[in-house]
Amino acid sequence: MNSPSLPLGAVRVASARVFVRGLTIEAEIGVYDHEHGRRQPLVIDAELELVPRPIEHIADTFNYETFAEVAGAVVALGHVKLVETFAERLAAALLGDPRVISARVRVEKPEALAPAVAGVEVVVSRA
Repeated sequence: MNSPSLPLGAVRVASARVFVRGLTIEAEIGVYDHEHGRRQPLVIDAELELVPRPIEHIADTFNYETFAEVAGAVVALGHVKLVETFAERLAAALLGDPRVISARVRVEKPEALAPAVAGVEVVVSRA
């Protein structure tokens, strides 16, 4: 039996979140001498809270591919000493999109404490 549904105009979008999990990028990152001048993998999970509104078209939302583009732009800024700094820069850059209210960014640095997983998570929102 089909359950009845409300017409789209009869509901209000209370919240919308877009996320990417497991995006792996190579970045120059680290405080130690042996980490300078080489790239290391970072694994990124990010979740964005969007301005609540109906989403009918790709222009109404945050395109998944944009996550990778923004992360690549942060990498292109050059060597970063701390994963925390990288995560904060990425989160702030994601907030550059006016549809984004807040960003939760988790960055893992797999080679930092292998075989364990080490990293950081930051949450930022508009002031």
